[in-house]
Amino acid sequence: MTTRRTFLKLVGGGVILAAAGATWVATRTPATARDPWLEAAEPPTGERASDVRRFALSYAILAPNPHNMQPWIADLSEPDAVRLYCDPARKLPETDPYDRQTVIGLGCFSELLAMAANAAGYSVDVIPFPEGEPQPRLDERPVARFVFRKDEDAAVDPLFRHVTDRRTNREAFDTARPVANESLERMLQSVRSSDAGFTNDEKRVADLREFSWSAMEVELYTPRVYQESVDVMRVGSREMDRNPDGIAVDGPMIELLAAAGLISHKDLADVSSITFEQGLPLIRVSFETAMAFAWMSTAGNTRRDQLAAGRDYIRLHLAATGEGLALQPFSQALQEYPEMAGHYAAIRKKLAIDDGATLQMFVRLGYGSSIEPSPRWPYDSRIEHA
Repeated sequence: MTTRRTFLKLVGGGVILAAAGATWVATRTPATARDPWLEAAEPPTGERASDVRRFALSYAILAPNPHNMQPWIADLSEPDAVRLYCDPARKLPETDPYDRQTVIGLGCFSELLAMAANAAGYSVDVIPFPEGEPQPRLDERPVARFVFRKDEDAAVDPLFRHVTDRRTNREAFDTARPVANESLERMLQSVRSSDAGFTNDEKRVADLREFSWSAMEVELYTPRVYQESVDVMRVGSREMDRNPDGIAVDGPMIELLAAAGLISHKDLADVSSITFEQGLPLIRVSFETAMAFAWMSTAGNTRRDQLAAGRDYIRLHLAATGEGLALQPFSQALQEYPEMAGHYAAIRKKLAIDDGATLQMFVRLGYGSSIEPSPRWPYDSRIEHA
């Protein structure tokens, strides 16, 4: 276990800096984990150029999704079509026990796929859950079927230009820069089928900051729930390259700790450890610096509602990127496990969500620093029956 003494010795400069080669370690970045973002931004060649489905998939895999588990599997066995499935090994049964958030992530994937196809001169028919809606969990049935048709009238969505610039930003936001109503109103215009709202009122934002942090504490101090997150943390650039999914834990200090053997998944899971104690303020700063909040709800909570909410959410996020805004989902209070029930009910009241409606997404907004994108598996690694 990392002790306070060894941690402070490292921070202070001591033995580790000389032994580990501090300059190299502190500037180390993943070698391959972020390559899919670069590939999508390049002109298509090879199979990406000859098969529009692959071109579209190279963008679709950049979609935001819970814990960055990238739960998509694309079946290309049918000409001019893609069947989308959920990889059962990439579900999150503790934080997402009914797969609602997973379906939202697959909805984001669906919208980016359709956008990319349009940009290549194709229209796409999106058929949600063509073999029925699986309840209460997703199963082996397809989530969606996409049919591609060459279309000279296909229009490029203005939001598409922001796909490779979109980030989920967990850093501190600039508390000296308020978010203007006009930016938030333009952002919400991108939403097509969900109900959406926002607030930048100082008093209400302050209340939602504290409330959101209290929901985060429930997650952190519910052992089985927090352990689910720890299990998919990728600590340092080497782990990120080996497994370009999950929750990236990186940065110069993390590289130093990892190289010195002073950080482990066991330490991260132990809420009494110095590793957890030192990391807690780094988590909390994102809650303390939220400058506005936005949310989306749907009248029902069918699988089709969830998929449509995902399609709307990625549009909202791309619109925020176009406004120069940083965005981060605060999903804790929306999670459906027993210990979160009080917060789940309370946030609906705070946001005046109608009875019977479902709060699908809740995000913080502000102006943040430039950050690197999340790791991704290459698009062709998620294809079956090509």
